[in-house]
Amino acid sequence: MTTYWCARAWLPDGIADAVRIEVAGGRIVSVTAGASRSGTILSGLTLPGFANGHSHAFHRALRGRTHHERGTFWTWRERMYSLAARLDPEVYYRLARGVYAEMVLAGYTSVAEFHYLHHAPGGRPYASPNAMGDALRQAARDAGIRLTLLDTCYLAGGIGVPPDEVQQRFSDGTVERWAERVASVQEDELFRVGGAIHSVRAVPEHDLPAVDRAVPKNRPLHIHLSEQRAENEQCEAAYGWTPTGLLWDYGVLDERLTAVHATHLTDQDVKWLGEARAGACFCPTTERDLGDGIGPARALLDAGARLSVGSDSNAVVDAFEETRALELDERLASEQRGRFTADALVAAGTDHVATGWPEAGTIAVGAGADLVTVALDTVRTAGIEPSGVVFAASAADVCAVVVAGREVVRDGAHLLIERPETVLAEEIETLWQF
Repeated sequence: MTTYWCARAWLPDGIADAVRIEVAGGRIVSVTAGASRSGTILSGLTLPGFANGHSHAFHRALRGRTHHERGTFWTWRERMYSLAARLDPEVYYRLARGVYAEMVLAGYTSVAEFHYLHHAPGGRPYASPNAMGDALRQAARDAGIRLTLLDTCYLAGGIGVPPDEVQQRFSDGTVERWAERVASVQEDELFRVGGAIHSVRAVPEHDLPAVDRAVPKNRPLHIHLSEQRAENEQCEAAYGWTPTGLLWDYGVLDERLTAVHATHLTDQDVKWLGEARAGACFCPTTERDLGDGIGPARALLDAGARLSVGSDSNAVVDAFEETRALELDERLASEQRGRFTADALVAAGTDHVATGWPEAGTIAVGAGADLVTVALDTVRTAGIEPSGVVFAASAADVCAVVVAGREVVRDGAHLLIERPETVLAEEIETLWQF
C-alpha cells in the first residue's frame, strides 16, 4: 500500500483540501478528504493524469525546423518525409524515449501513438516485423508512461494512388497482412495495442470494415478525419460522401472510434459522430502550426461526441496548453467566452478512453492511480483560484507525476531518465546531420 497526501485534489465532485489517496496494485483503493498528513506529500493542486490522445513521436524532431519560406504545409511535409527516411528501430527508440519523458514531465500519464512507420526503407520488413513498434514500447516503458500503440493501416498514397517511395515504409500492402502483423504484438501492464485507419485517403473504401473488424472491440480505433478541406473534396469526388459519411456508410462509426482533428465537418457529419457517441480528438497546437483551422468542438460535444486532446506532431508538448485551447480557439471562432467550463476542459484533457486506458482519468476508488500535481506558487500560478489552473498553468508548473501508482516525476525532475532535454538534443541533432 502506498499513500499520497494532496494539499488540494481535483475530485469528481470538486476540489477538496487535505486529500489522502491510498494505492495498491496500481489502483486507487481509498480517497479521504480532510485527512491528516501522511505518506508522500504532494503540495499544490493534484489532478487526474492527462491523456495524450494523438501522437506521432518522430515528429518531435521537426520542432522549430519547418518554418523556412514562411513554413507552408508542403515544406513541413517534405521535412517530415525526409525525417521518416532516416529512422531505424534503434534511432527511433532513443528519440521516442526522450519524447515520452517530455510528455510525462508535461503532465501526460498515457499516450495513444498513431504508429505508421512500420518497415525499413522501400517497404522491406525488418527481421522482427514489429521492430519499430517494439522500439516505442520500450521507450514508453523507460519513460514510465502508459502507451497504446495505435498500429496504423496505410495502404495508399491517396485515393486511387499507390504509395510513393517514402510511404512504402508505412504500408503492409493489404489489410490482411497488416492485421496478421499486428496480431502478433503482445500487451503488458502498461502497454496496449489498438488500431488506426490512417485516413480515407490511405485506406480504400472497401477495406474500411476489415480494419474495423481486425481491432478488438475493447481497444480503440482512430482515424485522421477531415483535417484539411482537400481531403473532403477528394473523398466526395471519389465516393460521393464526406469522410465521415463514408465511415457511416460502411458501419465503422461507433463509440470506440476516435476521429482525430475533425476540423472541417458538415452539420450532418457532426450529427453522425454525435449519434454514434464517437470520440473527437483535437490537437490545437498542431492544428495551429499547420494552419489547418478550428474544429467544431462545442457542437460535437452538444451532439453527443466525446472530446479529447492530443499533442500530434509534438510541436508543443504541454497538457495545459492543449486542453485550454479547446475553449480559447472556440472563443476565436465564435467570438464568445465561456464555451466550456473548467470541469468540462479537465474532463476532455483527462479522457483516457481515447488512449485505451478507460480505468484512468479520475481520482476515485477503483480508478488507475495516475496523478499530476501542479505548483500553485510559480510566477504563472501565484494568486489564481485553484480551479483556474487549466487556464493559468503550463508544463513548467508540473512538479509531481504518478503513473499506475508509481512516482515518475518529483520536484519537476524525471526520476527514470536523467536530463531528457539532453537526450532529445543529442538524438535530434544527430538525425539532421546526414
